[in-house]
Amino acid sequence: MPQPTSDQTGSVALVRLKWAFLITLLVLFVFVEFARYNLRSFLDTWSGRLMMDLVILIGGVFFFGVVFNLVSRLQMRLERQNRELLALHWSALDIYGEVSLGTVLQKVVDQARQLLEARYGAIAVYDDKGLMKEFMTSGMTDEVKEGIGSPPEGRGLLGVVLRQGQRIRLPDVARDPRSVGFPPNHPDMHSLLAIPIVCKGPFRGNLYVAEKTTALEFAPEDEESLVRFATAAAIAIDNAHLNQRLRTLAVAEERVRIAREIHDGMAQILAYVNTKAQAVKAYLDKGKTDQASAQLEQLAAAAREVYTDAREGIMALRTQVGPDQTLGEVLQDYVERWEMQTGISSSLEIEGEIQISPSVELQLLRILQEALANVRKHSGATRVDVKIHQESDRLIASVDDDGTGFDPSNRPREAFPRFGLAIMRERAESIDGSLDLETSPGGGTRVKIQVPVATNSF
Repeated sequence: MPQPTSDQTGSVALVRLKWAFLITLLVLFVFVEFARYNLRSFLDTWSGRLMMDLVILIGGVFFFGVVFNLVSRLQMRLERQNRELLALHWSALDIYGEVSLGTVLQKVVDQARQLLEARYGAIAVYDDKGLMKEFMTSGMTDEVKEGIGSPPEGRGLLGVVLRQGQRIRLPDVARDPRSVGFPPNHPDMHSLLAIPIVCKGPFRGNLYVAEKTTALEFAPEDEESLVRFATAAAIAIDNAHLNQRLRTLAVAEERVRIAREIHDGMAQILAYVNTKAQAVKAYLDKGKTDQASAQLEQLAAAAREVYTDAREGIMALRTQVGPDQTLGEVLQDYVERWEMQTGISSSLEIEGEIQISPSVELQLLRILQEALANVRKHSGATRVDVKIHQESDRLIASVDDDGTGFDPSNRPREAFPRFGLAIMRERAESIDGSLDLETSPGGGTRVKIQVPVATNSF
């Protein structure tokens, strides 16, 4: 049988207060009229009037006592609800700030346990067949979890919430006929509150809290609190699922883009090698060994550069922003490894939090990697600085080096194919961004990238 909510309880209390007021007025009116017509001679005496005043005073005190008690209870309920809503607000903000599904789920169970003042908490994740595929806990030490052993299979009370989609609130788990008991080394648990988490996405799971620390059992108000929290948690879980899907799509698109870039780049490199090979053959046929040797040296230099590019490209492709990582952490690791590989002093400076979508995040990472590759190849720099900050609705990233620079309007054409800048600009434009190049002979080079900031729907 469903329990009344706090709002329904408050409405009932107000209705009772109104009826108490009306009944008291009616009783007082009937009493006064009765006294006027039946006790007129007695009321004309001073003792009668005193008795009448005393009765009215006692009735008034009783009435106002009842009213004060009801108002006090309503005020206490309102204060408790305000505290609960404030705690719910901060709990929701904490989980909304995460995009990794694993982190979101752990924070959900941690926040639920704190919100409900429970000693233990857990969240169970099920697949489409109703089999438990993940079980995360809160309030248990690693030693306790190791002592329990393998996670539960979803039998007994753990599976009731999923199969029947109902809430469970029990004062003592052991007394419920659906309970199958606890495994060895499991801590004692008596009071239990469990509800399903209803998401729009593919997630299916239950949220549990056990052992109320401030009472013997969970109250109906606790159940309402957990339901409201689960609604907020469902939004965060759906958001994490969406972010995960966007990352998958971004990676798939990146694979197609890289395949095209490798194909185009390889075609140009092979054309260059073919041209040089034909030149070597022609010189050798004519007996011009010096010219042939010069062409072979150029081929050897090209091979060395292709090898270096391949190593750098492999390092770049192995660098991905994982679900539990931030772009800042990934960039810091990459810049440090790039400095060790190239010997060029480098630094990374990030102001504030990077808030961009997974697709923009991936393209920005690739653009910065290509910019650093260009520094190694062409700048002759001894130092490079990477900086990222936000301006209004755009994220600004820059790569500054102290190299030789060049005149953009009079850049010499190179025999060996170069297409890094074109790729960077194409990547920036594909995510509604832009790329600008600032350089001058002897003044170093700055590559400035602007990309859109992700909007937060919460």
